[in-house]
Amino acid sequence: MAVAIGLLIARAILGFSLFAHGAQKLFGWFGGPGLKNTGGFFESLGFRPGPMFALMAGLGEALGGILTLLGWLNPIGPALIIAVMLTAIGSVHWSKGYWNANGGYELNLANVAAALALAFSGPGALSVDALAPIPALANPTAQWIIIAVAVLGGLASLLARRKSSPAAQPSA
Repeated sequence: MAVAIGLLIARAILGFSLFAHGAQKLFGWFGGPGLKNTGGFFESLGFRPGPMFALMAGLGEALGGILTLLGWLNPIGPALIIAVMLTAIGSVHWSKGYWNANGGYELNLANVAAALALAFSGPGALSVDALAPIPALANPTAQWIIIAVAVLGGLASLLARRKSSPAAQPSA
């Protein structure tokens, strides 16, 4: 029972945090910018159309967070979190180094590690999956495939970015 409680605590913290982060993007909840402003920020990063990429990131975080929190359809929730975090690392945080205090990827990488741990450990006995298991999702091969698809999705998002041309940059 101690392992089930530990997994529940980990799922609750990671799941709620990522749900809230997605809700900030989507709805402006918890002091967030909302979809319109997030879309503008995504445009500035080269993700075009910005609102569509903002919607996908917000849905990935919010849905991934809810699924993780509930321990439902594991490892899909953690995989969604991984995809969004990898995209954030590659587009915003990598160039700032490791430490979060400098805008780096420390927190995003910790979220990836927690999501991977939950994806491969399973959600535990205190979860929706324990009440209504889907055996195919608990298969280690399926888990690896779902995580691989998430990583490829994050990388594909990064490859879809369009860097601004020098002519489009404002002059100093």
